[in-house]
Amino acid sequence: MDSFDQKIIAALQKNARQSVSSIAEQVSLSRTAVSERIKRLEATGEILGYQVLTASQAETGERLKAYFEISHGGMECAPFVQELMKFPEVKRCHGTSGDVDLLVYVDVSNMQRLHDLLSAVTKLKPPGARIRTHMIMREWYR
Repeated sequence: MDSFDQKIIAALQKNARQSVSSIAEQVSLSRTAVSERIKRLEATGEILGYQVLTASQAETGERLKAYFEISHGGMECAPFVQELMKFPEVKRCHGTSGDVDLLVYVDVSNMQRLHDLLSAVTKLKPPGARIRTHMIMREWYR
């Protein structure tokens, strides 16, 4: 998956009903190229489907948010973080001190997507690294 695929997925996540022409404008590709990429992303299982977000879901914010706590023994984080940031659900990565080397903040649409994302991250993790998942149950804002 390259940067164009990531941009297409991000555009679809914002509005899956927008036209291919609109997406093509946003990502600076032709309509044909965008259409072919969407078909490929669907065929390879990168795009699993489309869903309807109801007004009540939007009001209650029924998205799942979590942190992946990753401990890998102090290896260089940058290459791993570059791979993590390719997933549109990964919103922030924080390099930390102490026993935990990296905190990865994710925002997903449902539990299945969280599971799929965790599986993908587990495949990318350095050998010997540990991942713990912390679900965000409630948030407070200043």
